[in-house]
Amino acid sequence: MSGAQPKASAIAGLISVVAEVNPKAVMTRYQQGWVDEVYTDIKKLVVRVKKAVASGVVVSMAYEGNIVDVWEVFAEENIKIDIGSDQTSLHNPWAGGYYPAGYSFEESNRLITADPEKFREAVRHSLRRQVEAINVHTVRGTYFFDYGNAFLLEASRAGADVLTAVGEFRYPSYVQDIMGPMCFDYGFGPFRWICCSNNPKDLAITDRIAEEQLVRLALTAPEEIRLQLEDNIRWIREAARNNLVVGSQARILYADSEGRIAIAGAFNKAIADGEISAPVVIGRDHHDVSGTDSPFRETSNIYDGSKFTSDMAVQNVIGDSIRGATWVSLHNGGGVGWGEVINGGFGMVLDGSANAGLKLCMMLHWDVNNGIARRSWARNREAMFALKREMERTPGLVVTFPYIADDKVIDEAFGE
Repeated sequence: MSGAQPKASAIAGLISVVAEVNPKAVMTRYQQGWVDEVYTDIKKLVVRVKKAVASGVVVSMAYEGNIVDVWEVFAEENIKIDIGSDQTSLHNPWAGGYYPAGYSFEESNRLITADPEKFREAVRHSLRRQVEAINVHTVRGTYFFDYGNAFLLEASRAGADVLTAVGEFRYPSYVQDIMGPMCFDYGFGPFRWICCSNNPKDLAITDRIAEEQLVRLALTAPEEIRLQLEDNIRWIREAARNNLVVGSQARILYADSEGRIAIAGAFNKAIADGEISAPVVIGRDHHDVSGTDSPFRETSNIYDGSKFTSDMAVQNVIGDSIRGATWVSLHNGGGVGWGEVINGGFGMVLDGSANAGLKLCMMLHWDVNNGIARRSWARNREAMFALKREMERTPGLVVTFPYIADDKVIDEAFGE
């Protein structure tokens, strides 16, 4: 169970339910304030959900138990689920990435080592049950998407009813339907920073600076990206109030290259002026515009065949290192499992120097636009828009555009 989902749902004004079989994980998230309420009795959970829906009160609930039971019982109780997903670590299905329904947390852990084949069959059976329940909900109007952690892949291997008549997954990766066209193709992704002082006052200053820069950019932003900017302005304004810091004084928000450069540049100036007391390290999630090649998740909305190659992440790391990143990393695995993904990452120390200011402009520009170019070559409409805008905004930037073929011309040429 991640704490991000219930917290994000609360910020967005939703009623949410997450399930987790590990009692310690549930209690940790509850004590840290990531989830509002915890239930161990599914009947009480049902009553609470119905009450919340009737009243419209925003609340995040954690169920200490198996998500399969939640899907099935909610179907029996005719509880309407608007949006559903599964973030189980099914890229590691046989060693604790997925706990089967019908077994306690302790029983599952014992079976993993004592009777691995029985555990595997229990997982497969549970996946078939889970998909069957999800299918009931989607027929009733639920929008279900795959987070990309191999849920649909392993469910199909288990014989679950998750494939279409032509053998494709019945449900999309959320990058295909949501993150790709709304964010990644426009260059928006998770930009991060950490205050080296570990002083909450410095974090508050960075929040204010980030908000100021986003508000400024939103004034002249085209309609296509105005909503993304407004969402992140709301996010950064409410970040401190939602107590999101657990360890380091760090923050994350979605921004494009223009936004990242503006925010990082303002941080660097504030450090130079002594407004921020110590250096700030900037970075990003691997789950971003150009840092990851992952055909079942991050690049799943790239349909020209190149989603199965790892050139984007490699070029990203090489370009970042040449342009001044403090450190870079290139690794296999992470998020969706070894063999399924190549991730490229970076870190950059902003120390208030003019040199850091120069490097951040060069590196962040490449780090984002490398991915936009790739997505544009795949003929993604949003990426083509973003690339054209970036070329108009940045003198000297020249990237080839794809030629969009007319299907009628091709059909006529081949006599179809």
